[in-house]
Amino acid sequence: MLRFGFIGVGGRGTYLMQLALGMGGIEVPAVCDIDEQHLANALNAAEAAQGRRPEGFSGGRYAYRHLLERDDLDAVVIATPMQLHAEMAVDSLRAGKNVLSEVAAAVTLAQCWELVRAVRETGRAYMMAENVCYYRHILALREMLARGVFGELTYAECGYVHDCRSLMVLPDGRLTWRGELGRDSVGNWYPTHSLGPVAQWMGINRGDRLQSLVSYSTRAVGLAHYAREALGLPADAIGPGFGGDSNTCLIRTAMGKVIELRFDVCSNRPTLSTTYFTLQGANASYDDRDGVTRIYIEGRSPAHSWESMDAYLPEFEHPLWTKFHETADASGHGGADYYALREFCDCLREQRPVPVDVVDAVTWSCIVPLSAQSMLAEGEPVEVPDFSLRA
Repeated sequence: MLRFGFIGVGGRGTYLMQLALGMGGIEVPAVCDIDEQHLANALNAAEAAQGRRPEGFSGGRYAYRHLLERDDLDAVVIATPMQLHAEMAVDSLRAGKNVLSEVAAAVTLAQCWELVRAVRETGRAYMMAENVCYYRHILALREMLARGVFGELTYAECGYVHDCRSLMVLPDGRLTWRGELGRDSVGNWYPTHSLGPVAQWMGINRGDRLQSLVSYSTRAVGLAHYAREALGLPADAIGPGFGGDSNTCLIRTAMGKVIELRFDVCSNRPTLSTTYFTLQGANASYDDRDGVTRIYIEGRSPAHSWESMDAYLPEFEHPLWTKFHETADASGHGGADYYALREFCDCLREQRPVPVDVVDAVTWSCIVPLSAQSMLAEGEPVEVPDFSLRA
């Protein structure tokens, strides 16, 4: 039986808690949230699911540290605002707990290095719960790559383009944690949903690594427009400091691959999918930028014609999807949340390495500060640290 504590039990954290309890073989002895109503809702939900009410912790910024004092927790799940993830994860690791953290892992380079040090010094497991890595077509592409369908990879485009303005500013003009993060970071502050799958496809930290990037951002107009036109607020209601509506990074790997990474949560546009991907290899291409998954495979596809990716799914289903999809399909994000949580649990039980470890987590997350650094330097190249070398 695995015993989990949950730090942050708003909508996302409570959902993950209920998903874990529904898997079987998991108990939740303790939960924490500074919002008393969130805490009460989670305690009620856990009691209904497991027949026993967890201990609840609240009362201030560091209430979670009292949860960490318990000696009956195998792991903690962190589902708080992103700015808090790294500090809470480090505290949890140093308290002897394994950690599953929501994205991103960190928002500064100092936090990235501290996370790496904490994992190495404690020997505890750390996994970032990047659910996009577990979408069905993302997994199928991993299987295709493993079987050599694409040949040598050269290039990828990916992005998180999602109109999140209603999640960033409240009707009275106050900023949510997302809004505060958008104000405080002027680059790409949500990179892992799009970069994570590409990094796995390209073998980043497993034979190749991210080496350098350049970054540019547009002017910031979208959030002020939303505040004025949709909420009826003064144009200056959200305040200064926002870095730009759309940020683009060009990332070069040590082996000469190039990744174009875009981020935009402030532009007024329909959302077909929050993420998009293209992938180019010597033998095959993949593209889903308009919400349609399609592929071209040399020697199999009609000449100069895309085919539906769906036609190839039965042949290239990933073993994880094949094994669990009937159960996972009932969970969020097309089953992806289930797979991420399930992988973490199985790795703890089987004492094997987690699939998105601390080096992956900080490599994908360091785009937050590095994109801002390059943008503020008017697009100067910035080196990406090799987090596998030292801590």
